[in-house]
Amino acid sequence: MNKEKAKGLLNLFLCMLKIGVVAFGGGYAIVALLETELITRRKWVTHDDFMDMVGIAESTPGPIATNTATFVGYRLYGVLGSVAATVGVCLPAFILMYIVSVFYNMFKEIAIVSAAFKGIQICVIYLIASAGFRMFKKLKKNTFAWIVLTLTFCCMILSSLFEWNISTLVYVFTSAVAGFVCYMLGIVKEEQK
Repeated sequence: MNKEKAKGLLNLFLCMLKIGVVAFGGGYAIVALLETELITRRKWVTHDDFMDMVGIAESTPGPIATNTATFVGYRLYGVLGSVAATVGVCLPAFILMYIVSVFYNMFKEIAIVSAAFKGIQICVIYLIASAGFRMFKKLKKNTFAWIVLTLTFCCMILSSLFEWNISTLVYVFTSAVAGFVCYMLGIVKEEQK
């Protein structure tokens, strides 16, 4: 391995480590940070490539943020890049969870820790919403996109208000069917022209 590739792998690892350290809330919250860091700041991937990676990450087993980091690492430096990115983004959470598990009984009784996590939840909601809006702004605006946005927003509000416990698989399957139907209708419209 040459020095330039080793330096690139180290930079990738440190970038993902930084994201793993500052990211609370998992999933889409980390995707928002990945988007800012990888597209805007470092320009390692294009927005279209990133959206493709997020789409693939959503449809593969495992956490979306970890999968996205893995795909970015692979795109940049192959297998070693995927390992560096995955370890970098997961290591802080692993260390934190290990420490919390060791001292769990002491932490759960501390009011300030409980209050801190409630404050972090608000930040997570903001991160997820801002990532969603940024991604939506870059999509083609059509009737289907507006319908999906409205239905998703309504489902989020209703599930929060009534504490519905709906499996993520229901959302994934419903979205897949809706996307397939939209795609097929698009093909039918093109064939009729």
